[in-house]
Amino acid sequence: MTDLAALSGLDQLRLMLDGRLPPAPIAGTVGFRLTELSEGRVAFEGEPTLAVYNPIGSVHGGWMATLLDSACGCAVHSMLKPGQAYTTLELKTVFHKALKAGVPVRAEGRIVQSGRRAAFSEADLRGLDGTLYATATSTCLVMERV
Repeated sequence: MTDLAALSGLDQLRLMLDGRLPPAPIAGTVGFRLTELSEGRVAFEGEPTLAVYNPIGSVHGGWMATLLDSACGCAVHSMLKPGQAYTTLELKTVFHKALKAGVPVRAEGRIVQSGRRAAFSEADLRGLDGTLYATATSTCLVMERV
């Protein structure tokens, strides 16, 4: 069994991307997958279904926010040293356009600044045709793994 605490965040995510570690359970629940990874940058892809519609007939903002939170958070995760962890302190999401079921999307997250105790990241959610659906910024607390 792999001791995840002994690996950097980037190495942990590489194991998930390569299929040697299972994805986080939220990925299966919400229906998205990690597709690209480098230090300070990640991408997830997914396709919403009717199961995530809100009462007004479009994809619930929570579905989009979950992808953006994962992209922002995993961008921070990719910067962690062995023995470190993080938690999201703040997520600000802006919805630019309604999203419909069956539209494949990509959430790309990137580091804005990563420090010893705090990290700042941003992400955008776009259709594969480039249409911008939502953006987010995040502040994360970086700490020693407990």
